[in-house]
Amino acid sequence: MVRFSFSGHDLVALPQAALFWPARNALLVADLHFEKASWFARFGQMLPPYDSEATLADLEALVAATDARELWCLGDSFHDSAGSERLSTRARAKLSALTERLDWTWITGNHDSALDADCGGRIAEEAEVDGLMLRHEADASDPRPELSGHFHPKLRIRVRGKGVSRRCFVATERKLVLPAFGALTGGLDAGHPEIVRAVGPDAEALVPVNDRLLRFPLAA
Repeated sequence: MVRFSFSGHDLVALPQAALFWPARNALLVADLHFEKASWFARFGQMLPPYDSEATLADLEALVAATDARELWCLGDSFHDSAGSERLSTRARAKLSALTERLDWTWITGNHDSALDADCGGRIAEEAEVDGLMLRHEADASDPRPELSGHFHPKLRIRVRGKGVSRRCFVATERKLVLPAFGALTGGLDAGHPEIVRAVGPDAEALVPVNDRLLRFPLAA
């Protein structure tokens, strides 16, 4: 696990595209997009219907590895607000077990703004926790330190003539955007103008690798 400081808080960037907050024993994830495959299937685009179970398996493993007691989902946890109704019996059981075990909060996003907490946990549009704002999409007008998701940032670089793409965090002094955690999520280039507009011009991509945190200035 790779520790770093953000706005006076000791945080841990995880290679599994999640954030751990040791002082609160809290795990933070963004953009799970449960039931994305079943949403596409409704419109005739058939995808393997295992995305929710795969994402939940990854989440279970991370909760076990960190021994987290809190879990914050930073929006777009479901691909649409009715997604929880389409969960398989197995996926629903896994999710309910997690929400019962943990102090679980769903932050709503643009995909799941009308989310119903029928799988447990509490729902909020945003939250302020120990001086950090937790919301789905970065608010460029808010000067408070903030954790968010929404953009699914990926760093794309060339190494020895080959293109390499990795999920990454995007950080400035006051903004920290988490990568998408879901199994069936794409990614937006970390240097995309919409991301830079949301977080500020001095952004850098953070890529945790083993015991190191690689930093890539996005202006470059």
